Amino acid sequence: MRLALLTRHAESEFSVRGLTNGDPEIEVALTEIGREQARRLGEQLAGTEIDLCIVSEFQRAQETADVALAGCDVPRLVLPELNDIRFGEFEGRLLADYRAWARAHGPEDEVPEGESRAESVRRYVSAFREIAARPEPTILVVAHSLPIRYVLNAAAGGLPEPAMQQVPYAEAFPLTEAELTRAVERLEQWLLAPAWPS
Repeated sequence: MRLALLTRHAESEFSVRGLTNGDPEIEVALTEIGREQARRLGEQLAGTEIDLCIVSEFQRAQETADVALAGCDVPRLVLPELNDIRFGEFEGRLLADYRAWARAHGPEDEVPEGESRAESVRRYVSAFREIAARPEPTILVVAHSLPIRYVLNAAAGGLPEPAMQQVPYAEAFPLTEAELTRAVERLEQWLLAPAWPS
């Protein structure tokens, strides 16, 4: 790839209520506002030749891509490694509750029945390595706030934190292959000894 357009899904029925969804088997559609956000994303991308669209397994990511790319013949690849973090016992509960737990625990602490932040970063590193190695020049990636924020922060010289700032809905953030590769390498270094910044 030459350019990745990293995009969080549009507003969903759970996200507007501040609820978690880390299980792709649970169907969570976009809201009407979310569908409008996805349509605006499509308008913004209209002048860009997109060679591949990569999405997570979640309905909200795939629906965002469907609406944004309506009428365009763009190949689609589902990459499960881009799935949202597995919230375990926090599934379907308030995101604020999970974020409180996250702030009180280390990066290698696992949520009961879920996964640790370090495990999720490891998945995302694998996904973005695969994306950077793709032959398609311009790739639209529609996923979730957490993987995109990890990479954007790393590209700017930052590291994972207990609770990451959320990425805006349905807004494409461009990264070149070199920028994405440097971000992934920074995350890989962090994974050698995961710790929150002091």
